[in-house]
Amino acid sequence: MPKFSWTGGALWLLALSFFSGFFGGRLGNGQDLPYRFQKDVMIPMRDGAQLAANIFLPKEGGPFPAILMRSPYGKPGEKSGEAKRYVEAGYAMVIQDCRGRGGSQGTWDPFRYDADDGFDTQEWIGRQPWSNGSIGTAGGSYVGWTQWASASKASRYLKTMVPVVPFGNVYYEIAYPGGAFQLSLLFGWGAMVGGIQVDPARLDEAWKRLPLKSWDDQFNKKVFFLSDWVAHPVYDDYWRKRGIDGRYEDITVPALNIGGWYDIFSKTTIELIDQVREKSKDRLARRNQFVVLGPWGHGPGGRKLGELDFGEAAQRNVGDLQFKWMEYWLRGQSTGVEDWPAYDLFIMGENRWRGENEWPLARTRFTSYFLRGQGKANTRAGDGALSLEPPGDQPADTLVFDPNDPAPTRGGNNLVGPPAGPFDQGAVENRKDVLVYTTPPLEGPLEATGPVKMVLYAASTARDTDFTAKLVDVHADGKAYNLCDGIIRARYRDSFTSPELIEPGKIYRYEIDLWVTSNVFLTGHRLRLEVSSSNFPRFDRNPNTGNPFGTDTELHPATQTIYHDAQHPSHLLLPVIPR
Repeated sequence: MPKFSWTGGALWLLALSFFSGFFGGRLGNGQDLPYRFQKDVMIPMRDGAQLAANIFLPKEGGPFPAILMRSPYGKPGEKSGEAKRYVEAGYAMVIQDCRGRGGSQGTWDPFRYDADDGFDTQEWIGRQPWSNGSIGTAGGSYVGWTQWASASKASRYLKTMVPVVPFGNVYYEIAYPGGAFQLSLLFGWGAMVGGIQVDPARLDEAWKRLPLKSWDDQFNKKVFFLSDWVAHPVYDDYWRKRGIDGRYEDITVPALNIGGWYDIFSKTTIELIDQVREKSKDRLARRNQFVVLGPWGHGPGGRKLGELDFGEAAQRNVGDLQFKWMEYWLRGQSTGVEDWPAYDLFIMGENRWRGENEWPLARTRFTSYFLRGQGKANTRAGDGALSLEPPGDQPADTLVFDPNDPAPTRGGNNLVGPPAGPFDQGAVENRKDVLVYTTPPLEGPLEATGPVKMVLYAASTARDTDFTAKLVDVHADGKAYNLCDGIIRARYRDSFTSPELIEPGKIYRYEIDLWVTSNVFLTGHRLRLEVSSSNFPRFDRNPNTGNPFGTDTELHPATQTIYHDAQHPSHLLLPVIPR
């Protein structure tokens, strides 16, 4: 196994949790198998490639509904606790290696073939004598992607799915959120699944390697898709072939998405469901899209993450949720699913679950918190303030962004490298290149549940640069815990398909997407917003040159000016929920 450092300990992606018995344990050595096991069954694809699958079948009876998982991380052998659970309940289980992985033929090119390969596999399963023509898909992370990708092809045999921490658009959600390259995730995960081994002690050095277009030159193996990802910094046909945008109307099955507020796919976990609810041509599908979103990272279900314990209520058995869903939709069993809320959300701060019917919540009051101060907002000791009162004639704030010494990633929505979750931001907020804006202590609780955005008016001495924003909950003891954050690359301020450099010294309006959260700022707590120009190594360092992406070998400082006056009212747009 490659020696990368993954958040949550030795996490070899969530998908393996399903395969290694996360929801049921493995069978002991010497036990007779309670099912029929077929190893490396080769399933033909439309182009002639054959993909390997392990198949688990009940010993007697049939035909059966089937559970399908398609994974690039390997498949379990004959002694699988999860297969035992489903087979004993009367299901067939099929676990397949993605194209070019494990025993499957073809070239491993992440994201490229999963839509068609998933559809072809579902069609093959539906025609087998042991299949009753009903398929449910399951699994997490990339295995969540394989479900959404193939669902857009609308096999007549696919009846439902349970994607855990899934995604649907590789460009916007993985590769280039806000136009900035998500460095530690793309190169970290990409190197791992590309067969590159990296000593964890070398990670900090590895992230800094330039130019990015030949990042893997530092290792003893070249991985073609790493350079492909760098070679396509705009949303073009390369990425359109690796996403499901525009095909939500063809998704016609009920879905249960499960994710976490601090997961790398927190926003898309909700947006995928919303897209189907809005666009599907099938009424049943529109009415049966569900979300469970907890205070979790990429491995959902626990109570502790980062430096916070969200209490016993935060714990959920993801395997049980999945099993109840499948029993309801594939076998017609009454398991309580019919009473679940469409959006089952964990409200941090109060640390409790609450059911909702839509997203954003219908009662949301999007409220502007304006940046204010006298031009000295640098560090948490500065004079930056957040206020409901619009600014008047106020001096701007400035910071010097030196990509040779970038503001570091500290918690947040991570997978590879820095750990995910809430962490005290004190050390980050003591940096001169971080502007800090804070409200007075709250006189009563304030709930923010929904999408978070920042409108920023800024100028730079560079032709291209980055701006970042982070929402923070400052507790009564002064510790400042991150909730959500975002980034915008200046050249992509108006378009991800037709980027334009900026004019040095000119003021531009930027919208920074901070993704989503649900948190109650308790009485005595303070809202805080951090503004800077880097979040490294989660995102690559902008060289501030305006050169073609991935070509720079040198990094140059830039001076950033943040405006907050009557003509340039920079503000945080917060989804406040009346209480």
